[in-house]
Amino acid sequence: MNIPQSSFPRVVIIGGGFAGLAAAKGLEKQELQVVLIDKHNYHTFQPLLYQVATGGLEPDSIAFPLRKRFNDVDNFFFRLANVIKINPDKNEIETSIGNIDYDELIIATGSTTNFFGNTNIQKNTMEMKSVPQSLDIRSLILENFEEALLTSNLEERKALMNFVIVGGGPTGVELAGALAEMKKGILPKDYPDLDIRQMNINLIQSSGCILKGMSAKASEKAEDFLIKLGVNVWKNLRVLDYDGKIVTTNGEDNFRAETVIWAAGVKGEMVDGLEAECVIERAARIKVNEFNQVVNHPNIYAIGDVACMASKENPYGHPMMAQPAIQQGKLVAKNILAKIFNKKQKAFVYNDKGSMATIGRNKAVVDLPKWKFQGVFAWFVWMFVHLFSLIGFRNRAIVFLNWVYNYIRFDRETRLIIRPFKKKNKLS
Repeated sequence: MNIPQSSFPRVVIIGGGFAGLAAAKGLEKQELQVVLIDKHNYHTFQPLLYQVATGGLEPDSIAFPLRKRFNDVDNFFFRLANVIKINPDKNEIETSIGNIDYDELIIATGSTTNFFGNTNIQKNTMEMKSVPQSLDIRSLILENFEEALLTSNLEERKALMNFVIVGGGPTGVELAGALAEMKKGILPKDYPDLDIRQMNINLIQSSGCILKGMSAKASEKAEDFLIKLGVNVWKNLRVLDYDGKIVTTNGEDNFRAETVIWAAGVKGEMVDGLEAECVIERAARIKVNEFNQVVNHPNIYAIGDVACMASKENPYGHPMMAQPAIQQGKLVAKNILAKIFNKKQKAFVYNDKGSMATIGRNKAVVDLPKWKFQGVFAWFVWMFVHLFSLIGFRNRAIVFLNWVYNYIRFDRETRLIIRPFKKKNKLS
């Protein structure tokens, strides 16, 4: 890897997401050698991926180069690579560009889409966990409308204009709201010779409410917002299969659709090499103690979505969201420094700052620990929090200007098919 030897302890971080970035920030400018490894050379602000998918933002406005964030930090090294395996007995990891040893290791690989073992659904649905996947969704949406213009088969046209989103969490709700706004104000102008009223947006949730992790009021209000926008909200309905044409459910309702977006679950992005007793196989998460140390491996830490710190309050671990990841990353950095300098490590206590979701223009729901509100004010709060959570002044400025322009003009300028996408590519 061409990383120089150093007299300082070497800390290797796998993953440049919310957790890994927070840990790296906490370790910068210390008497350490920090090596960050990621398969991308940028950090992605995942909460806004749905806006890339629906043409509201360009991908470079929610991504930030990892090298740029640390380009003035001595003893910091970034390497673009895939991690293949961890060898805990050798304090070494194997990557696509070579092996590297470590004194302390932080696993912050994040999460990936959970298809619950259904290979048909995995092959034929779209997922939205990365920038390339969001661009694929954007291309497919626009290509479907182009194809709908050309076909004289009414059933085929309806299928091309029928969208199914599986999963009623924040991702599914926000994506459904964004598509509904496209249907209302943008697509009729782009496709005047196509009856956009035939476009259907279906949000399918297996339980009895959407936004299950939020308050009952937030769930009810979000559903009300979606219905008023024209979204068909299906509750207590489970998707069993999708063959690329027909969505099969456990009820009487099946859907013929060319676009199905899977937002029904996530699991940890695992790395090979840890013993079976360290891993919860069902959720693909790594067991950690109150200091985020992996079971039986005191010099290996797991943080963020891939870590499961079970407790009475959280028997299945903390929510797989940005805030627990950031908080764990910050504390693990402090604990590694404490460990190196023979000081006492501090146990992790999650500070739940609340949750929020936007359903569209002037519509959002916000749950804070002592205050819950919905509507226009919640929408402004959502925008403020997300805007200032982005990395880099340029990204904040671009996103802000895009939002202002889109709000005034009721438009989404980036509805471009930059790279054509066909579902058959996913099968290869």
